[in-house]
This record gives sequence, C-alpha cells and structure tokens, in this order.
Amino acid sequence: MVVNEIISLRLTSTLGRAARLVGLLLIGLTMAACSSTPSSVERYRIAQDIAPARTPIPAELHQLEPRFEPPSRIGNLPYQINGVQYFIKDSSEGYSETGIASWYGQKFHGHRTSMGEFFDMYSLTAAHKTLPLPSWVRVTNLSNNKEIVVRVNDRGPFHPDRVIDLSYAAAYALGIDQSGTAQVHIEAITPAQNAMYPYIAESEVQENLQYIQVAATQNIANLQPLKQRLEENYALSATTKAENGLNRLLLGPFNEQQTMQWINRLQADGFNGIFRVPVTATN
Repeated sequence: MVVNEIISLRLTSTLGRAARLVGLLLIGLTMAACSSTPSSVERYRIAQDIAPARTPIPAELHQLEPRFEPPSRIGNLPYQINGVQYFIKDSSEGYSETGIASWYGQKFHGHRTSMGEFFDMYSLTAAHKTLPLPSWVRVTNLSNNKEIVVRVNDRGPFHPDRVIDLSYAAAYALGIDQSGTAQVHIEAITPAQNAMYPYIAESEVQENLQYIQVAATQNIANLQPLKQRLEENYALSATTKAENGLNRLLLGPFNEQQTMQWINRLQADGFNGIFRVPVTATN
C-alpha cells in the first residue's frame, strides 16, 4: 500500500512537470505568433516570381506609339543598390545596347514602380538601371528577330549580367516567357515634342522650378570659395540665401530635367548631401 502511494505521488509529480512544460511551450508559441507585426511581413505576397495564370490577349500586345513625356519627379535621382551606385543618364537619346533580358511578373504585379506607377505585368513596360524615367525603347529578341516597343517606368534588373527587365506581356511578345532570359538588342526611341504633345505651359514650368542646395553654414564667408569654384567649373548661377540662422548655397533655379541632370553630375563629381529645394516666394 505504501509502495503504491509512493509510485502514485511520483507519477503525479512527473505528469505535473510535463503539463507545466507543455503549457509553457504553448504560451511561447502563442506569443511568437502574436509578435508578428506588419513590419516583419514580406513586401510582396509571394516569395518567388511566377508567370500569371493566363497569357496576354491580343489587345494587350498591341504595339505602343511612343509619345513625349516630361521626366518623372520620382525615380530619376542617383541611387544605390547592394553597394553599387547608379547615376541616371541625362537623356535616352542615342542609347543602344545588346545584352541579356529577363522578365518579371506576378510577384510584382500591383506594386509601385520606381516612378510611382502601379506595375501591370500585362502592360508593355520595362525596368532599366540608368535610363531616365519614363523612356521608350525598342527591344529585339536576337534569336527570333521579334521586336516590341516598351515604356521604361521602373528600375532594375539588379542581376549583374542583365540589362533590362521586361514585363511578362513584353517577354511573351518576344517569345522569352518560357526561357526566362534571352539575348536582346535595345534601342532608345526619343519622341519629339509637337502640337499633340506641346511643351509644358510657362506658368507650370515656373511652379516646378527648383534650386539645388550644395552647402549650408552659419558663416557666409565659408561659402565664398565653394561658390566661386562652382561658378567657374560649371558656369552655373550660384547664390547664397540666409534662412533660420543658416546661409545656404543654392544652384539654379532649374526645371525638373535640369535638376535631375545636375544632381547626377554633381554627385558623380563627389558633391554628396546635395538636395533639391522648390522655388517659392520666400527664396
């Protein structure tokens, strides 16, 4: 009887510890599940890019007619990816290149491109590392001579041996949707401004004028050597403006395209920390 009681007590104690361990494990799992916040969720809904469930319809493959567009206010400044610095070309005019094209599709569908538009894998668009946004290019598949005109509205591809990322529809039109990559020739198309696509109205240009701030200091005398060097080396108009106890060295004013070009050039020449400042009534 005594032996049975001892065995019963030991069994109860062992089961109690096991129950407590199971309980702690369940609590831990519950806390881990609850600690998942939106910031830890992947940006894209799927991990690996895949082709869509359907192929493009004929209307989606209709050849585009390139049109003049002013430079985008988003996506045209120098940037860095994986430790590599990229500088945007001043213009797409004369651009021609041969290399490997790839495509992107369902993973990125519905997400914003580098110039702020929503990516549509059924539209004839593409991503390029350094062409101005937007740009128009003709892409020819060198294995079958199929060609398509696409609008570049995104940045990429950032794989070292690829020169352009095509939307799924563009890849389908060129016959590379199955192979995934192909050797292509890319040639820029630069539509001229004409009566159908006139220059931006003068009032709108004035609203979009911008300065480029190069430096700021409390002592205005410290800006004079840099101001003189910028004016001599670049033949630019450099001015100093006092604001909130600081003297700012400003270049310009420029329109959007000029701002993009000068930020690219100045950063390439080692002027880090520069940024655009909208022209307002106060400056």
